[in-house]
Amino acid sequence: MTSLDRGNVTAVIPALNEALRIRGVVEGALAHCERVIVIDDGSEDDTLARIADLPVTVLRHEQRKGKGASLRDGFRVALQGGSSAVLTMDGDGQHAPDDMPRLIEAGNVYPGHIVIGARLRKRSQQPTYRRLANEFGDWGIAWATGYQIADCQSGQRLYPAAVAALEDVPGEDFVFEAQILISAARMLGSRCVSVPIESRYKSVHSSEEFRASHFKPVRDFSRITGHIVTQALRGDSIFETWRSIRANPPLIHDPSGEFAPSLAARMQRAG
Repeated sequence: MTSLDRGNVTAVIPALNEALRIRGVVEGALAHCERVIVIDDGSEDDTLARIADLPVTVLRHEQRKGKGASLRDGFRVALQGGSSAVLTMDGDGQHAPDDMPRLIEAGNVYPGHIVIGARLRKRSQQPTYRRLANEFGDWGIAWATGYQIADCQSGQRLYPAAVAALEDVPGEDFVFEAQILISAARMLGSRCVSVPIESRYKSVHSSEEFRASHFKPVRDFSRITGHIVTQALRGDSIFETWRSIRANPPLIHDPSGEFAPSLAARMQRAG
């Protein structure tokens, strides 16, 4: 299998009204990937003007189509260019571009796996409703895939080309990011490996500014939950799925040893 590096991994960045932080995000991505694709999903601000002079590929939706459509378009163009993997991150500055090499490293250690930048560091800064939603999502995704994942809702991910090439992955907006994990598990037998990262949020302890989240707790959480439950019910018997979940604790790529043993053990007990 081809070794992943900055030359064959394409960064894909969906953007919707990201004028506040998009330039820094794109400049950071260019430091770690030779090719960067930005999908502007019908922004009404000057998102594109902020990056007009940067050497990136820009895809433009005249009207908003949602994050799922943006990712599909980015995957398609990246694969047409011969990419061996696609590394996604949000355009709002929540993800640190300097974590990108760590995801690529994990992709080489675990070939064929989806790599997730798991928001495990400084979790106290994460809004409580988001943290609870993430934990419930992890539990639900486990029942749909048959294995445990740390932070299944993080948008900073590395997808192998085979996963990015999957067709007919249903779901829009945040539902798509849940479904592609399920589809990859069922169609390709792919698993996820998580890399601990710090996710940045507006905080009284920081002067950094972030735009309001596009994630709407009631609307998006109910959509994701309903979709996951439906998919889980289409899987194997409850007992067989439970046995598989228990036998497959989350994979954590953490050479420092800070999270891997304790988190995997804790989540296995919870399962």
